[in-house]
Amino acid sequence: MGGSDWVAIRLGDVCAKIGSGATPRGGASVYLDAGDIALIRSQNVYNDGFHRDGLTYITEEHADQLSNVEVQRGDVLLNITGHSVARCCRVHPSILPARVNQHVSIIRPDPNRLDARFLRYFMVSPQMQERMLSWAGAGGTRNALTKGMIESFLVLAPQDIAEQQAIARILGALDDKIELNRRINQTLEAMARVIFKSWFVDFDPVRAKAEGRDPGLPDHIASLFPDGFEQSELGQIPRGWRSGVMGDLCEIALGGAWGDDEPFDDAAEAVCLRGVDLQHLRDSGWADAPRRWFKPRRIEDRRVDERDVLVAASGVGPLGRSLWVSSALESAFELPVIYSNFCKRFRCGSVARAVYLDRCLQLMREDGEIWTYATGTSIPNLDSKALLDGKEIAVPPDPLLDSYLAFVHLVNRRLYCRGSRSLEALRDVLLPKLISGQLRVPDPERIAGRLA
Repeated sequence: MGGSDWVAIRLGDVCAKIGSGATPRGGASVYLDAGDIALIRSQNVYNDGFHRDGLTYITEEHADQLSNVEVQRGDVLLNITGHSVARCCRVHPSILPARVNQHVSIIRPDPNRLDARFLRYFMVSPQMQERMLSWAGAGGTRNALTKGMIESFLVLAPQDIAEQQAIARILGALDDKIELNRRINQTLEAMARVIFKSWFVDFDPVRAKAEGRDPGLPDHIASLFPDGFEQSELGQIPRGWRSGVMGDLCEIALGGAWGDDEPFDDAAEAVCLRGVDLQHLRDSGWADAPRRWFKPRRIEDRRVDERDVLVAASGVGPLGRSLWVSSALESAFELPVIYSNFCKRFRCGSVARAVYLDRCLQLMREDGEIWTYATGTSIPNLDSKALLDGKEIAVPPDPLLDSYLAFVHLVNRRLYCRGSRSLEALRDVLLPKLISGQLRVPDPERIAGRLA
């Protein structure tokens, strides 16, 4: 509990607005990929911040229909229905102007009584998340938080608004650094994708040399590319490459073991990856790991190494997502890594071939080709044998694959770096202690001013 100068504040008593929006007339048919006014939905609201993926836009006409749920700078957004219920964030000013739909509630506290940033951290604290999930699941078949519930929430906070601000800014400074690391990771990953497409799909260095142009690469890398093409079963491919199938890169493919998982805890002997976890790892490295991964009963026969590519083998959303198992991944976890439900493991002949296979699978997922190797209707499953035996690819010489691997190693060391994980661990330790008053902020006015 907090100190004597901390008080329980009822949200309904200090908020100028608590309310959700609606779907514009016409539903998804009126959504735009770009525009002047954003429509924020539950898929944009996460505890670690606002996610732009899936953000849609509406016209001014449809926005006028939702004028009573216009998002203002600093508003706290809370998901109030469905599987994402209780997720909470604040929207970045760059998203505005914006509206929310019926699955998202706007919470707008009086800034003189309750700091919005402090409120957001209170809402994502483990204790409050557990409380909201319990409330949301108590009423019926679908998880939901009502306006009355939100109004009744009691927020334990310092009476001194400067102390609220200081707590929020300490946690915010950590989040800003974590977000900066995440953006750097995304930039490096994008660079790796661009280089792969240039070298192995568009054959830019080969075309440049064939036309007598400088490929713009260091000499030791440029020398690995030929200066022309030759005919193959795939059509024109770089001279010296060979045509083959995806299975030529692999030694063995195995499915995950069903039912070998137990909930992750501090005594876990290994980290167990499922198909649904792979995208989070690729996008965010360590993010969300303790809440998403499992403890296995069996380790050695399912342990992965750097020659492995894990592929999500089931489900509409995850199908075909892939992840090369970099050594930096296991180093980040400080535990053995195994795979389980909804996963296939493709073990390749070398680390460089594993990286090449992973990038090929990413391209197949991006352009939808992976679905030609899916079976089933309601729950699609990946036919890995058909994929490995039937997908034709051009296989570059190993020295060129090794050169690309050297760059990817740099990206993955950054993606799973200990610094990012340490910041996240520090924030997760400090958050409940600062938000509950167990850890007090000395000289809050000075700290609030310094971090403003």
